[in-house]
Amino acid sequence: MNNILNKTLPVAVLGAGPVGLAAAAHLVARGFTPLILEGGAQVASNLESYRHVRLFSPWQYNVDKAARGLLLEAGWQAPEPEALPTAGEIVEHYLKPLAALPALATGLRLGHRVVAVTRVGFDKVKTRGREDAPFVIRAATPEGEREYLASAVIDATGTWSQPNPLGVGGLPAQGESALRDRIAYGMPDVLGAERQRYAGRRVLVAGAGHSAAGSLLALATLAEQAPGTRLVWVIRGRQSAKLFGGGEADGLAARGLLGMRLKALKQSGRLELHEEFRIASLTATASGITVSGDTGATIEGVDEIIAATGARPNLDITRELRVRHDPWLESTDLLAPLIDPNEHSCGTVRPHGHRELAHPEHGYYAVGAKSYGRAPNFLMATGYEQVRSVVAALAGDMLAADDVQLELPETGVCSTRQAYDREPVASACCGGPAPSQETACCVADAEAKEQGKGGCGCPSLPNLAPSARPACCA
Repeated sequence: MNNILNKTLPVAVLGAGPVGLAAAAHLVARGFTPLILEGGAQVASNLESYRHVRLFSPWQYNVDKAARGLLLEAGWQAPEPEALPTAGEIVEHYLKPLAALPALATGLRLGHRVVAVTRVGFDKVKTRGREDAPFVIRAATPEGEREYLASAVIDATGTWSQPNPLGVGGLPAQGESALRDRIAYGMPDVLGAERQRYAGRRVLVAGAGHSAAGSLLALATLAEQAPGTRLVWVIRGRQSAKLFGGGEADGLAARGLLGMRLKALKQSGRLELHEEFRIASLTATASGITVSGDTGATIEGVDEIIAATGARPNLDITRELRVRHDPWLESTDLLAPLIDPNEHSCGTVRPHGHRELAHPEHGYYAVGAKSYGRAPNFLMATGYEQVRSVVAALAGDMLAADDVQLELPETGVCSTRQAYDREPVASACCGGPAPSQETACCVADAEAKEQGKGGCGCPSLPNLAPSARPACCA
């Protein structure tokens, strides 16, 4: 791979989110020049879209080691390691200062949306001399299309901007496109910027992950403040119990609390739950949206829909590269068995690096959430170890590249016994949002009594940082 060792050309990093900027930091530490192409108007534009969300994992798991080293050299004040940041705080206190460092800022190009990657003079068919040809990255910019040359490509474009549709079978439900203005994908700011959209309305949340749970709990808070707000939860399977999580057994305390609050909400009767409901069509009527399932069941009178149905990678940009994906997850072939959500949760995914992430196209790696394809069990800390290994491989340090390690908290919600179920239940949802500090512990009285606790139902969680414990649990 002679072109990879050629440091006269930059290494292109596609995406300036947490994993992309971590890759750039490792490149700088190894003597490479990073070229960072970010489609948004600022760094970490995906995180910016849900800046109101508090993460499960504390700061110690959200800061890459190479990035930390560069920041500390510049006089950065590291946050309290046990504190739980919001996505916005990650952007403001970590990613923006990191991107502003001269070693990264020089190569950062905002508003550069990558539309295609190929090799100079080579489509995907031609072989002889291919590995010696630089990569060409074509990007849509405010000044029109531009092309950049690179010796290697680290693709950290993520999946957040390609949400899965509501429909069963991976296709949009019939009528979904026509009703797009009444559907929010991801995690809207229910208690903030989007409050008026949902207050006093009947809101349907679709999805069986922690993003769905977070939106449901925000809507429950809104319902206490805005009479007439009603909650409907739709999941395709019969596995709502996994979202109730590991409770006090969860190594990430805020994630355990999220599940406990969700269970309490269901027990209180304030949540209308439809299990095994696979959406087939959406129809606008005078009384609201009628949501029809593939078995003929219907839910009528829905005003707004939140689609928390996951996301998928954009594979179009690498059409002219020799990439090979797992046929169902759209990760690499070697990574797929390690992350298959049918078999694994985040707690059972072993560390992996450049070998599992490599494609037939030498010098191209997809990392971060994109590397997992459609699997939902990605963790930010996993992405940091991925890019450390990949950059070491680009530098020819195979000993370091192959020494993949990962320190994560014990995750009761992922792979250990739940707090109030007799049998272990595995979850494929990890690293998502936590409830706000103000409401994280306030479990319903019935839930508190079930666990033998009084007061406002605050569980005894010694691993919950004091900074994350709300006033009711002080």
